[in-house]
Parts: sequence; structure tokens; C-alpha cells
Amino acid sequence: MKQSVFTISLLVLSMVVSAVIYFFMLPQFIRDGGYIVIGLIALSIMVMTFIIERTLSLRKAEGKHSLQKFLKDIVDTVQARKYEDAISMCERQGGVCANVLRAAFDRYLFAQKKGLSHEKQIAEVRRVIEEATALETPLLEKNLIAISTIASIATMVGLLGTTLGMIRSFQALASTGAPDAVQLSLGISEALINTAGGLFAAIMAIVAYNVFVNKVDSLTFMLDETVFEIMEILSADTEES
Repeated sequence: MKQSVFTISLLVLSMVVSAVIYFFMLPQFIRDGGYIVIGLIALSIMVMTFIIERTLSLRKAEGKHSLQKFLKDIVDTVQARKYEDAISMCERQGGVCANVLRAAFDRYLFAQKKGLSHEKQIAEVRRVIEEATALETPLLEKNLIAISTIASIATMVGLLGTTLGMIRSFQALASTGAPDAVQLSLGISEALINTAGGLFAAIMAIVAYNVFVNKVDSLTFMLDETVFEIMEILSADTEES
């Protein structure tokens, strides 16, 4: 619900800002592209907003310090059976990976205090990891669908503007007598401006989407790899005890 409200509010605000830019800040040759330029500017503003939001969110999701170093240190700490220290490290680090791992360590220590069997301890830890991952992962993928959608829509909107511009151009050529040079030039300008605007917004969105998807995949892969190593250590620990 909050996400829908944010997206709709951003769309409305982007349209308002785009209209102001179109009527008061753009040179005439760009305004010749027609009112569709307002939509293309709005899509570009939305993409840039989502890029800033995703950049800040993913940086926060990694935690306060280097994620690679944190995951390596946490595995070493668990190997030394210092689970309380591992929890403290997760609290200091923060972020998605630290939250998932902290939930696992908390549940493991709780299961030990409850005197659960080896199988139940591991089952409890696995269940908590799955629940924590299910809660944290959507935060990593937030707004990626919106960026992907804009990449497709921007191309279509630009194509619509191009088509309208070409229609105006052919109307100028089809006029009786000599072709209307003014209308012909306006039609060609409208077509080219909208093509360029649509491609700009689409390229920006596609590049951003691929960068963020790779970032999310890398983060989740590191988390899965660390969880696997920790589960192996915990399994061996419970078997020994």
C-alpha cells in the first residue's frame, strides 16, 4: 500500500515538475516535440529518483562496514563457537545479511537453552533463516519492477511521439500546392525529439535495472554462501555436543 502511494505521488509530482520544465525552461526546438515531451521528462525524473533510492537502500542493506569482511569475520567467529560475539557483530554491522544471521544465532542459542534435540535445533535455525530471508529480500528488490516498467513505457511513449510527428510531416507533404515547410519541419522535429527522449529514459532505466539486479544477486549469493557455511558449523557443533 505504501509503495503504491509513493509511486503514484512520485508520478504526479514528476508530471508537475515536467510541465514547469517544459513551459519555462526548455528551448523552443525541444518544445517543438509536443506535449508528449512532458511525459518523457516525467519518466526520466522517476527513473533518476528510483536510482537514487535504490542506491541508498542497497548501500544501507550492506551494513555499516565492508560486507565481504563482515561475512568472513562472522564465519571465523562462529567457527570459534563465540555466538554471543557473533550477535554483537551483527548488531554493529546492520543491514540485510546481518539481520538474517542475527536471527539465526538468537534462535540457535534459544534452542540450546530450551534443551532441544540436535535435529530440532537445526530445524529451528533453518526455519528462522527462511523467515528472515523472506522478510528482508523484498526490500532489496523494491522498485526494480517500476524501473523495468519505465524502460518499456519510455520506448513506447517515444514511439508514440515519433508516430505523431511523422503524421504531421506527411500531412504537410500531402497539402495542396507547395508543401507546408513549417508544418513539415515541426513534424520532423516532433518525431526526432520524442525518439531521443524515449531512448534516453529507456537506456537510463535499462542500465540502472541491470546494475541493481546484479547488485541484489551478488548480495543474496554472499548471504546464501555464508548461511551454508554457518549451518555446516552449527550442525557439527550440535553433533559434538
